Amino acid sequence: MRRVLITGLGVVSPLGNDIGSVSASLRSGASGIHRLRRIDTADLKVQIGAEVDDTVFADPDSDLNYSHLDRFSKFAVKAAAEALLDSKLPPEAFERMVAIIGTGCGGKETDEETYCRLYKEGKLRAHPITIPKGMPSAAASQVSMQFGIRGPVFSVTSACSSSAHAIAQGVMMIRSGMADVVIAGGTDAPFTFGLLKAWEALRVLSRDTCRPFSEDRSGLVLGEGVGMLVLESESHALARGAQVHAELAGIGMSSDASHITDPSVDGAVRAMRLCLQDAGVSADQVDYINAHGTATKANDVSETAAIRKVFGAHAEKLKVSSTKSMHGHALGAAGGIELVSTVLAMQQGFVPPTINFTRPGEGCDLDYVVNAAEPMEFDLALSNSFAFGGLNAVLAVRRFQD
Repeated sequence: MRRVLITGLGVVSPLGNDIGSVSASLRSGASGIHRLRRIDTADLKVQIGAEVDDTVFADPDSDLNYSHLDRFSKFAVKAAAEALLDSKLPPEAFERMVAIIGTGCGGKETDEETYCRLYKEGKLRAHPITIPKGMPSAAASQVSMQFGIRGPVFSVTSACSSSAHAIAQGVMMIRSGMADVVIAGGTDAPFTFGLLKAWEALRVLSRDTCRPFSEDRSGLVLGEGVGMLVLESESHALARGAQVHAELAGIGMSSDASHITDPSVDGAVRAMRLCLQDAGVSADQVDYINAHGTATKANDVSETAAIRKVFGAHAEKLKVSSTKSMHGHALGAAGGIELVSTVLAMQQGFVPPTINFTRPGEGCDLDYVVNAAEPMEFDLALSNSFAFGGLNAVLAVRRFQD
């Protein structure tokens, strides 16, 4: 089976607009959660979120074209540019390169603008490019067009597992021989009035901050952004002398097939076990888990129980953290941002913290690495993504050794 290596990283998140700033924020335990600034919150019960700094699009020296793009597509183009630059791929690689970009929401900014135009302003026509701007595959298409990617290009949507599923699909295409180079990840921009009102109706949003695994956790905090990775077959990467960040060693996917919003321990267990099996490793070889860790009452208990079931006695030795405590829950982008964060932590020798932690909640009894990053060299980590609809995806990254 062909090994899959990570040779490029790109990220836009509430913790920073590039790899360097995000890495520094993860290490320092910074928070990207604050009162929402981009929309009027007067009629919202929940007025906090983890927003991206809009200066990300203001670089006067950039050749990127953001005109007529929804916000989620802008994120994708920006992070793809960073990942591709980081990979130092030669121009000929783009001819057969694959782009797979996950999204949970698609172009919600475009939807909101359209509905305001029709129902609030009384206009009789939508903007002519409403469909191509807001369609879920718009981000993938824009990445393809702006960088000349001519291989298969498509989107994956599976709610909060969209990024991880997109990355897993990229792994499978490389292993099968269908591709040598894939850029994959996920993007979402959910901060619109209509979507926030819909999330309020679910009653899972926190009004103060994100406290995964804490007794006083009060729900998730929405975030936005993108995480992108360049994946290459080992032979392709080594033949061109590429810098390798890590090996993407295993993938595991499952479905709960039980409830649309209530997570299943068994579904998460299957995904983690399949990932370990795919990577060809035993449970006691894993050093760190970047948990799904949403800070909802149901998720944190079920994920903890699943980890204990998979890892047994080794669960006591695992380091676990939820970086959502810092960058919020970016929905379809979460898995991409979290995998990039895990790779950065592996490279730089630290475990990112679960900030805002007070005291352990009932059923939350693992080593969650709380409130400050912990220096640690580790060789194997999992990144968990569990979505509404019971759609689970787990990715394993391993320190690369030629």
